[in-house]
Amino acid sequence: MAVRVRFAPSPTGYLHIGGVRTALFNWLWARKNAGAFVLRIEDTDRERSTAESKQVILDSLKWLGIDWDEGPEVGGPNGPYEQTARLPIYREWSERLIEGGKAFRCFCTKEELAQARADLKARDPKAEFRYPGTCRDRKDQPDAPFSVRFKAPEGGEVTYVDKVFGAVTTPNSAQQDFVLLRSDGIPLYNFGAVVDDVAMGITLVARGRDHMVNTPPQILLYEALGAKVPEFAHLPMMLAANGEKLSKRHGAVSVTEYRDQGYLPGAVLNYLARFGWSHGDQEVFSKAELIDAFDWAACGRGDGKFDAKKFLAIQQEHMKSARLSPDDELVRRLAPFAKARGLDVTPSSVPKKAIDLVRARAKTLVDAAEAIDFFVREPPVMDPKAAEQLASPGAAKILASFAGALENIAEYTGGDQAWTGENVDRAMKAWAEKEGLGPKEFSPPIRVALTGRSASPGIHDVLEALGKDVALARLRRGLALAEGARPAAS
Repeated sequence: MAVRVRFAPSPTGYLHIGGVRTALFNWLWARKNAGAFVLRIEDTDRERSTAESKQVILDSLKWLGIDWDEGPEVGGPNGPYEQTARLPIYREWSERLIEGGKAFRCFCTKEELAQARADLKARDPKAEFRYPGTCRDRKDQPDAPFSVRFKAPEGGEVTYVDKVFGAVTTPNSAQQDFVLLRSDGIPLYNFGAVVDDVAMGITLVARGRDHMVNTPPQILLYEALGAKVPEFAHLPMMLAANGEKLSKRHGAVSVTEYRDQGYLPGAVLNYLARFGWSHGDQEVFSKAELIDAFDWAACGRGDGKFDAKKFLAIQQEHMKSARLSPDDELVRRLAPFAKARGLDVTPSSVPKKAIDLVRARAKTLVDAAEAIDFFVREPPVMDPKAAEQLASPGAAKILASFAGALENIAEYTGGDQAWTGENVDRAMKAWAEKEGLGPKEFSPPIRVALTGRSASPGIHDVLEALGKDVALARLRRGLALAEGARPAAS
């Protein structure tokens, strides 16, 4: 049977990175097995579900590169893919269970159940309330609002083999006659999920370990409906450093926060994949490598603590690697952050050498936008503190002499006039030796003239990246500033 998996978020806010980990593992399994990944929106919480939250989910998955084969904006043969649009389906399936003696109509009001709960607490404060079966065998059918409850078996047990946790057995005595459908026609989680999974042909349900409590009643529902029970895989929990369930109060936990902080989507997927799953000693993966390597057998059972430092380290590895983030892709993802600085960058407008230099120093795309600024902005922004270097004694003489040396670079390279990092470095060293200057003397004014900053990559690397014409123009502008003249209009 073809693999069919699903991700079914509720559109009640941002997309939590724990949810993304669930989506990712399902998506990897589908792609590894040439199967289908279904996106389903569980929007039955009408008070909290919003169209805006749904769009955040869709946009976040798109940004991450997790595409879906069926679902919103894509369609498919098993729609609709929003639960509020499937209410007639749940009513139909609940009636089918009633007719088969597997469920019943419950006419108990909220007030009656609340009173029964209060009476139990008065008798035994520690007792756990269970539905007392008031309507389980009721014969009359009054003309009154009703919910639909599952007629839970009173004996036996449910056993399934989890792909992560192995065999799990739960006695049916742990169940009660749980609600399938509220009186307003809204399905409870277990019923809606099972009906949708059956209707959509889901073969594996993979989700967080906190859902293991839902699996036994869901299996009972599959059996009551005469449907094939899917496989299950439950993932260890993502916890905060203090062992609590990871939430907003522990820091950034939404996909959009990491996007806005300048993380690469590949790095986010890489870190989340390694959270609860391993593949030997390998830490850094491309998306293709994750698909190829992923297997449920390599998932751990122990809950893990979210490690922001490790996350950032993975992000930095993706920034450094052209294999993981090719130059063109990196510049395209960098463009919005550069635009926030008033710069328009495209893959064709950024020198390859500049990209290499930025990769070596930047941890995020925010860092990269700041690092690439002086390479593409003309003239570069002059930091006031750094500009003081141009007023130092001898700065003008150094800049004039160095510009002249680079103008005639072949004189310092044995006749080779090619503008390469190696040649520029050879020329700079030969010029400094001829002038009797040390790096601490000539580097500050030259660096500031070229970059507007007191810190940058190596001068010869900057010169190579800028190119001869731009480098000479900046040195001359620096010279004009050093001499106290206003730079020529650019």
